[in-house]
Amino acid sequence: MTTGAQPPRSPARSPRSRARTFVPLGIAAWIVLEIWLLTVVAGATSGFVVLLILLAGVVSGAAVVKAAGRRAFRNLTETVRRQQQGGAEEARPNSEGNGLMMLGGLLLVLPGLLSDALGLLLLLPPVQKAVSRTAQRTVERRLREAPPGTLGDAFRQARMHRPDGKVVQGEVIHDDDHRPDNPQGPRPPLTR
Repeated sequence: MTTGAQPPRSPARSPRSRARTFVPLGIAAWIVLEIWLLTVVAGATSGFVVLLILLAGVVSGAAVVKAAGRRAFRNLTETVRRQQQGGAEEARPNSEGNGLMMLGGLLLVLPGLLSDALGLLLLLPPVQKAVSRTAQRTVERRLREAPPGTLGDAFRQARMHRPDGKVVQGEVIHDDDHRPDNPQGPRPPLTR
Protein backbone atom coordinates (compact mmCIF):
# COMPACT_ATOMS: atom_id res chain seq x y z
CA MET A 1 0.00 0.00 0.00
CA THR A 2 1.39 3.37 -0.90
CA THR A 3 0.86 6.45 1.16
CA GLY A 4 1.95 8.87 -1.52
CA ALA A 5 5.20 9.70 0.25
CA GLN A 6 8.30 10.00 -1.84
CA PRO A 7 11.04 7.48 -1.11
CA PRO A 8 13.99 9.10 0.68
CA ARG A 9 16.63 10.39 -1.69
CA SER A 10 20.19 9.32 -1.24
CA PRO A 11 22.59 12.19 -0.63
CA ALA A 12 24.53 13.37 -3.62
CA ARG A 13 27.56 11.18 -4.13
CA SER A 14 30.86 12.86 -4.54
CA PRO A 15 32.73 11.94 -7.70
CA ARG A 16 35.21 9.09 -7.35
CA SER A 17 38.82 10.07 -7.18
CA ARG A 18 41.19 8.80 -9.84
CA ALA A 19 42.98 6.65 -7.26
CA ARG A 20 39.73 4.89 -6.26
CA THR A 21 39.08 4.21 -9.93
CA PHE A 22 42.49 3.11 -11.15
CA VAL A 23 44.07 1.35 -8.13
CA PRO A 24 41.69 -1.65 -8.23
CA LEU A 25 42.16 -1.87 -11.99
CA GLY A 26 45.94 -1.73 -11.56
CA ILE A 27 45.87 -4.49 -8.94
CA ALA A 28 43.72 -6.69 -11.17
CA ALA A 29 46.05 -6.11 -14.14
CA TRP A 30 49.08 -6.88 -11.91
CA ILE A 31 47.54 -10.21 -10.80
CA VAL A 32 46.67 -11.19 -14.38
CA LEU A 33 50.20 -10.32 -15.54
CA GLU A 34 51.78 -12.32 -12.69
CA ILE A 35 49.67 -15.39 -13.50
CA TRP A 36 50.45 -15.07 -17.21
CA LEU A 37 54.21 -14.81 -16.53
CA LEU A 38 54.08 -17.88 -14.27
CA THR A 39 52.28 -19.89 -16.97
CA VAL A 40 54.81 -18.78 -19.60
CA VAL A 41 57.72 -19.86 -17.40
CA ALA A 42 55.95 -23.12 -16.51
CA GLY A 43 55.38 -23.80 -20.23
CA ALA A 44 59.03 -23.08 -21.07
CA THR A 45 60.45 -25.15 -18.21
CA SER A 46 58.17 -27.11 -15.89
CA GLY A 47 55.79 -26.58 -13.00
CA PHE A 48 58.44 -27.85 -10.58
CA VAL A 49 60.87 -25.08 -11.62
CA VAL A 50 58.14 -22.46 -11.06
CA LEU A 51 57.45 -23.93 -7.61
CA LEU A 52 61.18 -23.75 -6.77
CA ILE A 53 61.33 -20.11 -7.95
CA LEU A 54 58.32 -19.19 -5.80
CA LEU A 55 59.76 -20.99 -2.74
CA ALA A 56 63.15 -19.31 -3.23
CA GLY A 57 61.36 -15.94 -3.36
CA VAL A 58 59.50 -16.62 -0.12
CA VAL A 59 62.61 -17.82 1.74
CA SER A 60 64.86 -15.00 0.51
CA GLY A 61 62.14 -12.38 1.13
CA ALA A 62 61.66 -13.60 4.70
CA ALA A 63 65.43 -13.42 5.27
CA VAL A 64 65.56 -9.85 3.92
CA VAL A 65 62.62 -8.72 6.10
CA LYS A 66 64.23 -10.33 9.15
CA ALA A 67 67.61 -8.67 8.46
CA ALA A 68 66.01 -5.27 7.89
CA GLY A 69 63.98 -5.61 11.10
CA ARG A 70 67.07 -6.51 13.09
CA ARG A 71 68.98 -3.58 11.62
CA ALA A 72 66.13 -1.18 12.45
CA PHE A 73 65.93 -2.52 16.01
CA ARG A 74 69.71 -2.22 16.44
CA ASN A 75 69.59 1.41 15.21
CA LEU A 76 66.72 2.14 17.60
CA THR A 77 68.52 0.69 20.62
CA GLU A 78 71.71 2.56 19.69
CA THR A 79 69.79 5.83 19.45
CA VAL A 80 68.07 5.25 22.80
CA ARG A 81 71.40 4.37 24.42
CA ARG A 82 73.02 7.57 23.09
CA GLN A 83 70.15 9.71 24.31
CA GLN A 84 70.27 8.15 27.77
CA GLN A 85 74.01 8.84 27.98
CA GLY A 86 73.44 12.41 26.86
CA GLY A 87 75.46 12.00 23.69
CA ALA A 88 74.99 14.27 20.72
CA GLU A 89 72.88 13.11 17.82
CA GLU A 90 75.14 12.14 14.94
CA ALA A 91 74.26 10.98 11.46
CA ARG A 92 74.55 7.27 10.83
CA PRO A 93 75.34 6.24 7.24
CA ASN A 94 73.29 3.00 7.31
CA SER A 95 70.27 4.27 9.23
CA GLU A 96 68.09 4.85 6.18
CA GLY A 97 66.68 2.29 3.81
CA ASN A 98 65.18 -0.15 6.32
CA GLY A 99 61.66 0.57 5.13
CA LEU A 100 62.58 0.06 1.50
CA MET A 101 64.49 -3.11 2.38
CA MET A 102 61.40 -4.43 4.15
CA LEU A 103 59.23 -3.48 1.17
CA GLY A 104 61.66 -5.28 -1.13
CA GLY A 105 61.51 -8.36 1.11
CA LEU A 106 57.71 -8.28 1.15
CA LEU A 107 57.66 -8.06 -2.64
CA LEU A 108 59.95 -11.10 -2.75
CA VAL A 109 57.58 -12.99 -0.44
CA LEU A 110 54.59 -12.27 -2.70
CA PRO A 111 54.16 -15.02 -5.30
CA GLY A 112 55.02 -13.83 -8.77
CA LEU A 113 57.96 -13.06 -10.99
CA LEU A 114 57.27 -9.36 -11.51
CA SER A 115 56.99 -8.71 -7.78
CA ASP A 116 60.24 -10.65 -7.26
CA ALA A 117 62.00 -8.47 -9.85
CA LEU A 118 60.74 -5.28 -8.20
CA GLY A 119 61.72 -6.61 -4.76
CA LEU A 120 65.25 -7.36 -5.97
CA LEU A 121 65.49 -3.85 -7.48
CA LEU A 122 64.50 -2.30 -4.15
CA LEU A 123 67.37 -4.10 -2.46
CA LEU A 124 69.93 -2.16 -4.52
CA PRO A 125 71.26 0.91 -2.64
CA PRO A 126 71.18 3.31 -5.65
CA VAL A 127 67.55 2.41 -6.31
CA GLN A 128 66.74 2.88 -2.60
CA LYS A 129 68.29 6.35 -2.62
CA ALA A 130 66.42 7.36 -5.78
CA VAL A 131 63.09 6.05 -4.48
CA SER A 132 63.53 7.72 -1.08
CA ARG A 133 64.46 11.07 -2.68
CA THR A 134 61.44 10.89 -4.99
CA ALA A 135 59.11 9.94 -2.14
CA GLN A 136 60.45 12.75 0.06
CA ARG A 137 59.96 15.34 -2.68
CA THR A 138 56.45 14.07 -3.37
CA VAL A 139 55.44 14.20 0.30
CA GLU A 140 56.91 17.68 0.75
CA ARG A 141 55.11 18.93 -2.38
CA ARG A 142 51.81 17.48 -1.22
CA LEU A 143 52.25 19.05 2.21
CA ARG A 144 52.93 22.45 0.63
CA GLU A 145 49.82 22.14 -1.55
CA ALA A 146 47.55 20.87 1.26
CA PRO A 147 44.38 22.95 1.59
CA PRO A 148 43.63 24.53 4.98
CA GLY A 149 41.87 22.30 7.48
CA THR A 150 43.31 19.00 6.25
CA LEU A 151 45.72 16.65 7.96
CA GLY A 152 48.52 17.71 5.62
CA ASP A 153 47.98 21.35 6.62
CA ALA A 154 48.14 20.44 10.32
CA PHE A 155 51.36 18.48 9.78
CA ARG A 156 52.88 21.38 7.84
CA GLN A 157 52.00 23.83 10.61
CA ALA A 158 53.48 21.51 13.25
CA ARG A 159 56.74 21.30 11.29
CA MET A 160 56.83 25.09 10.99
CA HIS A 161 56.75 25.56 14.73
CA ARG A 162 59.06 22.69 15.70
CA PRO A 163 60.99 21.51 12.65
CA ASP A 164 62.98 18.85 14.48
CA GLY A 165 60.36 18.01 17.10
CA LYS A 166 62.66 18.92 20.00
CA VAL A 167 61.56 21.22 22.78
CA VAL A 168 64.23 23.41 24.34
CA GLN A 169 63.42 24.69 27.80
CA GLY A 170 64.36 28.26 28.45
CA GLU A 171 63.37 31.56 29.90
CA VAL A 172 62.41 34.76 28.14
CA ILE A 173 64.51 37.67 29.37
CA HIS A 174 63.28 41.16 28.67
CA ASP A 175 65.60 44.18 28.64
CA ASP A 176 63.74 45.81 31.51
CA ASP A 177 64.41 42.77 33.79
CA HIS A 178 68.05 43.87 34.27
CA ARG A 179 67.30 47.38 35.51
CA PRO A 180 68.58 48.14 39.01
CA ASP A 181 65.16 49.38 40.14
CA ASN A 182 63.49 46.03 39.24
CA PRO A 183 61.92 44.78 42.51
CA GLN A 184 61.87 41.10 41.50
CA GLY A 185 65.56 40.72 40.77
CA PRO A 186 66.91 37.97 38.57
CA ARG A 187 64.78 34.86 38.20
CA PRO A 188 66.13 31.37 38.81
CA PRO A 189 66.51 29.12 35.76
CA LEU A 190 63.74 26.69 34.88
CA THR A 191 64.40 23.15 35.99
CA ARG A 192 62.52 19.99 35.46
